[in-house]
Amino acid sequence: MKVKIKQWNGVAVWRWETKQSSQVDDDDDDVCGICRGPFDGCCPDCKTPGDDCSIVIGECKHVFHMHCLFKWIGSDLSKQLVRYYIER
Repeated sequence: MKVKIKQWNGVAVWRWETKQSSQVDDDDDDVCGICRGPFDGCCPDCKTPGDDCSIVIGECKHVFHMHCLFKWIGSDLSKQLVRYYIER
């Protein structure tokens, strides 16, 4: 018996690796420190997740969507919870 495949649709699953092996498991490592959105999704400014919506790990060891961080840096720094110096 022969089977002929007429169409094939591949499905892939990806996930950003945000935890370092020495870090303790914490639910906050799976969400952006600014928008609180999951990293396997996308930031509020993007329509689709992926390389265009990458993640950034700050010196404070918090993890952010790249677009959320850029928008946050442009906002009033006196209102921010994390008080590390940011070079512009």
